[in-house]
Parts: sequence; C-alpha cells; structure tokens
Amino acid sequence: MKFPELFKGKLIKRYKRFLADIILEDGQEITAHVPNSGAMTSCIEENCSVWVSFHDNPKRKLKYTLELTQMQEYLICTNTGVANKIGIEAINNGTIKELQGYSSIKPEQKYGINSRIDILLENENEKCYVEIKSVSLRIEDELAFPDAVTLRGTKHLNELVSMVEEGHRAVMLYIIQRTDKVNFRLANEIDKKYYKAFLEARKKGVEVLVYQSDINHQEINIYKKIEF
Repeated sequence: MKFPELFKGKLIKRYKRFLADIILEDGQEITAHVPNSGAMTSCIEENCSVWVSFHDNPKRKLKYTLELTQMQEYLICTNTGVANKIGIEAINNGTIKELQGYSSIKPEQKYGINSRIDILLENENEKCYVEIKSVSLRIEDELAFPDAVTLRGTKHLNELVSMVEEGHRAVMLYIIQRTDKVNFRLANEIDKKYYKAFLEARKKGVEVLVYQSDINHQEINIYKKIEF
C-alpha cells in the first residue's frame, strides 16, 4: 500500500488519544488526527520523528493524519486502519498463502452478536472469517499484543470460536506494523482475560497467523510470515 505524500516533523505531545501536536520541518505547528485508540506504548514519545499525511477535505476538522513514527532506528505505522488494507492486499497478491483459494473477499461484514468481521472469504464450500489486529507494542526484546486491556478484542476471539462451532473456518491474523525483527508474543501481563480467551480460541480451532510488514516513507506491505 502506498502512502500519500508524507511530511516529516517532531512530536510535541499526544493527548486525548486521538490528537497530536507536531512541529513540521518548515516550522509550522499543527494538530494531527491520531488514528489509534491504543496506549501506543513504545511507539511514540516527546520529540520523536513523525510523518503525517495532508488531506484537503472541507469536511475534515483536522487536515493532517499521523501515519508513521520512528523509535530508535525502527519505523512504526501507527495508523491502525492500515492493517485491514494491507491484509486484503496480501491475500489478493498471494503473500498470505494460508488464505488462498477463495472466490470472494468481503471487508467489514456483519456476523455474530452485533459484530463485524474484518474480512470474510468465501468459496462454494467454505466461509473463512478473518479478524485482524495491528501489532505495534514492543516489550524489551519482543513485540506483543495487546498494548492495553481490550474487551473488544476478547469479544472478537469469542465470536471466532462461535464461527468454528458453526462449522466455518476462523483465523486470527496479527499484522506487525513495525520494522523490528524480533519475536512476537501475547502480552498476558497487560490483559489476562484476552490471553485466556486466546488460548481457549486456539484450543477450539481458531487458527493464528502472524505476518511482518515492510515499511518505508513511501509504502507499507506485508512480506513475511512470523512463526508463533
């Protein structure tokens, strides 16, 4: 997935979860939308380098969107909405080999109890429900999910189990949106209920896939499976 033109700056502060004050390289001070509801631990800090996109849409209150940050030498895509887009791209171009062989791919489909699945794959004989989570947390020398307690994430795991019990295929797909080349794990010390639900879901037949992204200032793409 190609990014729109990105503008480099330095973070002043992030606040109210969805707002960030930034100084661009030309000296302009802006407030950008932060499309990330998580804690963003290990992804952002005062004075870190950031990259934003500009959107000249009269309906938008904020013209800039935070897309990338840099911590040490690592680039991080903090826009969690990107995960679904690159996930679909990677299925369509064959990168995610485990999710091939379906005749249709539909994003954001209603299912379960008042939920939406990120991707529904279908062919004549099978439905495959794919839930996607964006991974951006680093704890010491490992990447981890989640970065905060996620009741919604636990609900999604339970919904996937329900799909398996109905005779369908269900997949939990974690997409790493950082360039760190380290191992991935679940952050059970952050959300024990999510961890318990994950173990139960895997036991009952929910498949787990972890894929790494390649990121630069022009684009982000899924390129490699991570063993988990």
